[in-house]
Amino acid sequence: MSAEPIPTSPGLWCPDPMRQQRADYTLEDLLTLPDDAPRVELVDGVIQVTPSPTLGHQNISSLLWLWLRNHAPLHLGAAQAIGVKLSPNTSRQPDVLLHRAGVASARSILRSEDVVLAVEIVSPGTRRIDRFAKPGEYAAAGIPFYWRIEQDPVHVYAYRIGDRVGPGGERQYELVADGADVIELTEPFEIKLPIAEITS
Repeated sequence: MSAEPIPTSPGLWCPDPMRQQRADYTLEDLLTLPDDAPRVELVDGVIQVTPSPTLGHQNISSLLWLWLRNHAPLHLGAAQAIGVKLSPNTSRQPDVLLHRAGVASARSILRSEDVVLAVEIVSPGTRRIDRFAKPGEYAAAGIPFYWRIEQDPVHVYAYRIGDRVGPGGERQYELVADGADVIELTEPFEIKLPIAEITS
């Protein structure tokens, strides 16, 4: 199905109810969203508007992006809120991610194989999705590492793809480290992240 411009009407943009009901939106449709469209994700052909983040969420996101940008090796790049293609009709936007170097800067949706680490910062409106839905989707798409950051107080949980297999035969994440003071990891690179550096 070729992408057609999504019609707009006076006022705020919203997805077409019939297409939402049919669940037939595609990644190509996301590339034709109007400038006034809110931040959205595509899940099984349905466009989902993501809630506005809190100030605390954005502070953690920005500080973590900056920390990763300053500490990651040259073969990895850090980005914020960039779409990631998980399947032909599903795209998520991790709060922060690490991608392989060499991805064109004009890209607004990355392939899952370009992503090394996806990070989600849990907010009151995204708890269930960040704790359950997104890890399963990221693991099924083959993204090797996933971090979940809880707030109030800030606590980082770091996962990597393991040998466990889910009921549908998909691989699952295994917890490799967590902490409220410091996170130390050897993958995807040597990391010693003081939690205070992403909260102040």
